[in-house]
Amino acid sequence: MRTVGIGHQNFEKVRMRNIFYVDKTKFIKEWWEAEDEVTLITRPRRFGKTLNMSMLEKFFSIEYAGRSDLFEGLFVWGEERYREIQGTWPVLFVSFAGVKETSFSNAKQNICHTIGELYQKYDYLLDGGILNDREKEGYQNVTRYMDEVTAASSLQTLAGYLRRYYGKNVIILLDEYDTPMQEAYVHGYWEEMTEFIRTMFNMTFKTNPYLERAVMTGITRVSKESIFSDLNHLKVVTTTSDKYEDVFGFTEQEVFAALDEYGLSEQRQSVKNWYDGFTFGKMADIYNPWSIINYLSEKKLGTYWANTSSNSLAGKLIREGSPEIKTKFEELLRGGVLEMVIDEQIVFSQLSREKNAVWSLLLASGYLKTVEYWFDELSGQEKYTLSLTNREVRIMFENMIRNWFYESGDSYSYFIKAFLMGDLDAMNEYMNRVAMATFSYFDTGKQPSGEEPERFYHGFVLGLMVELAGRYTILSNRESGFGRYDVMLEPVNAKDNAYILEFKVHHPKRENSLEETVENALLQIEKEQYEAALRAKGIEPGRIRKYGFAFRGKEVLIGQAAVRTEVHKVC
Repeated sequence: MRTVGIGHQNFEKVRMRNIFYVDKTKFIKEWWEAEDEVTLITRPRRFGKTLNMSMLEKFFSIEYAGRSDLFEGLFVWGEERYREIQGTWPVLFVSFAGVKETSFSNAKQNICHTIGELYQKYDYLLDGGILNDREKEGYQNVTRYMDEVTAASSLQTLAGYLRRYYGKNVIILLDEYDTPMQEAYVHGYWEEMTEFIRTMFNMTFKTNPYLERAVMTGITRVSKESIFSDLNHLKVVTTTSDKYEDVFGFTEQEVFAALDEYGLSEQRQSVKNWYDGFTFGKMADIYNPWSIINYLSEKKLGTYWANTSSNSLAGKLIREGSPEIKTKFEELLRGGVLEMVIDEQIVFSQLSREKNAVWSLLLASGYLKTVEYWFDELSGQEKYTLSLTNREVRIMFENMIRNWFYESGDSYSYFIKAFLMGDLDAMNEYMNRVAMATFSYFDTGKQPSGEEPERFYHGFVLGLMVELAGRYTILSNRESGFGRYDVMLEPVNAKDNAYILEFKVHHPKRENSLEETVENALLQIEKEQYEAALRAKGIEPGRIRKYGFAFRGKEVLIGQAAVRTEVHKVC
């Protein structure tokens, strides 16, 4: 039986050590016969992008000429034509996966260091009689400290030297091309990074006379205006493209075959419930390889894919997003779907302004899946129905929401307990602690957005959904009676109380105190008859609790309406 090895990304090592591997060498044939000069493939993290790029390198690179032992028994070795071209091209394989820096200077230095190490691999060119003294000096100046002009042309220059040495143009493989871009957005040096990367990509992939073909992989399709403005010959393959739809990730047939191999056939449905859900092109029922391989190793269910790498960008976009974004996310957590117009080109600089850009990034990153897709001919727009991908992703987001309140210590959980016990004094005490610790966490702009209380309370509602899941159905911004309530908690158990919460910001010109703001919130609950939805479901007035929340800066005051009871006359 093959060994289930975790984290292997080197194709040679996987094959030589008989490590569990799903044959994806059909990709070699499909890519080569497509004749695309530069191909950009986007897939979520941990979907085998690096292993497939390593596979391409080992197949085409002159350094691996004659290595039939790596490919015997695999799909690509079944055709004589491909046995003949194995190991016949110079290949440059570069990865930006490790470029995760908090400043532009460090990120640029990291990229330069990566390219400098690549140059060292080909130091034999210095003694090959193909470089003059000036070129040798320039070659040795390619280090982590090289200037931006040298860095921008470095990959094209190296390709030119290899062209001279081998007499053939070069295949260039760039893995995780967008990692520096995502880090630049998160840490605030987007403009500097895009200018640097744009020039490098133009010289490497557009104006490079020594390029045979290239493959770039990443998570997102960064907008053409950002870094691809000159690459109008780029073949882009996104998660909605039919091309290479079964190359990255495991198909259900491949997963079930693996479960059979390791004596886990009876777990098919459980594995499907947890890890199925990804769709690429028209191919549904794709599983992420990382979770499947970890499951084969551990033989127990867990959030393997969701707990790897960093989910910081996804969390930041939802946490700091507008009230509308949080409300839509509430619907997703309830198992609902969203209908969206999606542009698969991610414009990072618009993520904080364009509401649909957030969903585009979550789709590209694998946190959402396409339930339905159609092209609206009248509007000329691509429309999608989206949902959370699977159970593993939902649990990941629930854990992320719990962590939002980490800074408040135990105050949030104590607030929940006080809330359920009806202890108003304790509710006020703990709610103020929560607000003080986390209020600005939901709106990190230097100037208050004006939506800060709303962002906070929608984050608070998401927290309620997670903490009280299974005991209450939590709804927000729904119609009931003559208006739209803020939050309603409908109990699952008929013996539990129901709750209506109304949130209001203190207006000093209209209200003299927070107490008056609370009263206005409670009056609105009564005036608009928000309890109608609960009464319609048979919940008695005596089991309906009504709270008004008043905000003034980070100060919160909670008040409760008197509990009404109905007196039934006996005739």
